[in-house]
Amino acid sequence: MKLTVCGATGGTGQEVVRQALEAGHEVTAVVRDPARLPGDLAGARVVTADVTDPRSLRPAIEGRDAVLSGLGARSRGQAKAGVAAPVTRGILAAMAGCGVRRLVVVSAAPLGTSPPGEPFLDRRILTPLVRAVLSPVYDDLRAMERAIAESDTDWTVLRPPRLLNGPVTGRYRLAVGSGVRAGRTIARADLAHAMLAVLDDPATVRRTVGIAY
Repeated sequence: MKLTVCGATGGTGQEVVRQALEAGHEVTAVVRDPARLPGDLAGARVVTADVTDPRSLRPAIEGRDAVLSGLGARSRGQAKAGVAAPVTRGILAAMAGCGVRRLVVVSAAPLGTSPPGEPFLDRRILTPLVRAVLSPVYDDLRAMERAIAESDTDWTVLRPPRLLNGPVTGRYRLAVGSGVRAGRTIARADLAHAMLAVLDDPATVRRTVGIAY
């Protein structure tokens, strides 16, 4: 497949690019600073673009089969938290202009409702605490998800819990339309693995998908 990866220099984005190249996909990596892209990802076509500007993004998206985005907030401060929604609106507009429909993005597990059988600790203490502490981040992600749901794209939104560094294992749980029961962590490498895996899974189109170990 011909794939465009937005946020390719981030932890998840680098993993998406790396695994996509290893799988034989043709990858376009959208970056702000090409110097931040590791040398082992040199097989990707690198495009420098302002991801909030559809005109800037169009050369990276034209003729692609799908767009994957791991872009999001890096802190709970309001200034940095409001990143995901404007970036995603730029991506959606560029995709509409290019006629590209498949989109896979990363959101966050606390945006979903508690899955059936969720333990008391997770349901009544941990998740409400995280929502309160990171409320600016989740407000931004809710706005992002609304924009995606209102679009004409064939989207999939993955909702991971706390992200870790670690190797890809391919051993994780997915829950289409729900959170993952007692799911507290996932490695960025396995999140990237799932982002690529859902690309050709029709059951995930226009659905949210929980992911966790």
